Amino acid sequence: MGTLSEICAQAVGGNGLFCRAATLYHDVGKIVNPQYYTENQQGADILHQVLTPLESAQVIISHVTDGEALARKYHLPESFIDIIREHHGTTLVYFFYRKQLDLKGGRKEEVDEQAFRYPGPKPRTKESGIIMICDTVEAASRSLEVINEKTLTELVDRLVAEKAEEGQFDECQLTFEELSKVKKTLAKSLYLAQHVRVKYPKRPT
Repeated sequence: MGTLSEICAQAVGGNGLFCRAATLYHDVGKIVNPQYYTENQQGADILHQVLTPLESAQVIISHVTDGEALARKYHLPESFIDIIREHHGTTLVYFFYRKQLDLKGGRKEEVDEQAFRYPGPKPRTKESGIIMICDTVEAASRSLEVINEKTLTELVDRLVAEKAEEGQFDECQLTFEELSKVKKTLAKSLYLAQHVRVKYPKRPT
């Protein structure tokens, strides 16, 4: 995350060093309930199976408010706190929203969509918008079955388009040209970082 956001920020004249430093703390709130996050689970996701979709969403969303509380307790810079609060903007925790919707037979009027959204605010600087993009894409790229320049470019384009359609970049000062540069830089950087390496033969014993 640090490297990706730094490179992308530099591509549009942003503060790459700030991005690298801020991403070290953007998910600090997860240490309050680490066992509920995919990156800390070994094998089957048992914990969320005993929660309702709403309860699961609230646990996931809480890492933002918990992160802000921890950052203030330990006197992190206000600019870092902004990243903690803004890196998900007001996006929907779609996986659990969708589960709740399925439980209600697809009847949207019976599901409080707002309860499944992060509190925000939306990103308000270029760096914050870039960190949102990198966080979203880096996580999603781990689920790709085929990793190449085409699949990564398609993933970046789709996820950035979804965020743009939701208005998540409306306040962050990123122009269309800059978004295009960020997308190209991110796809290329992810490919270089994740491409399959040549398997070297073992030396005879």
